[in-house]
Amino acid sequence: MDLVTADDVRAAATRIDGLVVRTPLTAGPGADPGFCLKPESLQPTGAFKLRGATNAVALLDADQRAHGVVTHSSGNHGLALATAARAQGVDCTVVVPEGAPEVKVERIRAAGARVELVPVEERLARARQLEQEQGLQLVPPFDAPAVIAGQGTVGLEVLEQSPDVETVVVPVGGGGLASGVATAVRTVHPGRVRVVGVEPELAGDAAESLRLGRRVTWPAERTGRTMADGVRTGLSDLTFAHLNARLEGIVTVTEEEIAHAVTVLARGSRLVAEPSGALAAAAVLSGRVAGDPARPGSTVAVVSGGNVDPELFARLLAVEENEG
Repeated sequence: MDLVTADDVRAAATRIDGLVVRTPLTAGPGADPGFCLKPESLQPTGAFKLRGATNAVALLDADQRAHGVVTHSSGNHGLALATAARAQGVDCTVVVPEGAPEVKVERIRAAGARVELVPVEERLARARQLEQEQGLQLVPPFDAPAVIAGQGTVGLEVLEQSPDVETVVVPVGGGGLASGVATAVRTVHPGRVRVVGVEPELAGDAAESLRLGRRVTWPAERTGRTMADGVRTGLSDLTFAHLNARLEGIVTVTEEEIAHAVTVLARGSRLVAEPSGALAAAAVLSGRVAGDPARPGSTVAVVSGGNVDPELFARLLAVEENEG
């Protein structure tokens, strides 16, 4: 299986320049932070997904652009593809599962996409049907080289913004972000900078996959227990191949550690993070990945998204305040 290269990521960085935000590195929470943050929550769509979607749309040929794109998502990827397609003058259809929060559906529509609501188990099948019947180009959430290369631009920016970086910490769901960042970091500075993935204990299928050396899929009723809904998806063969070859490893964090990270980021760094977006910070704050107060730039935690449900966010902040 051919893996994405650092050159692919560099080319993606050129394509998406001016269409996505070059997010800054900011100080981690606390008076003496042991790490820095890369807040992808500051993207216009609130998550890193805009990078991969923008690169995928930019790579369309004339015929594909004329027909449009399609994907299946009720969350960050659907909004990202709708936004990227509109910015580049391409029609977009997003297949959304019935019962998805109306606020998310309306955000996708507001970004210019046509939305199709289908039963949750029919999402992928319907997207593929539209691909065949209408000639739409399917842009999956993570299982595509163009998407992985786009997400990898996060890693390139970290290398440029923190020359002293030694460890980059990223959340792992479908594995597109971790695959891209590991590709950029490990192939630009092999042996000098490591990339560590983070999963919830309740959705640790990628960690188990790397441990066993083969891709493992956990059922939805098992991964659905975590509040970090953005990482309930398992790896694909493509992302497993990237992580198996290039990721240093994966650590897992508890639900309590995720909740604590959300509140610490809000109060200490003035960042709104969804539970999935707080995973990397949770790993450092819990000590599962070491930080260094004397050299905070040596460890960078990617805050992958900030599209948190307002009620959940308020509840997490209230619980932490009461316990404190």
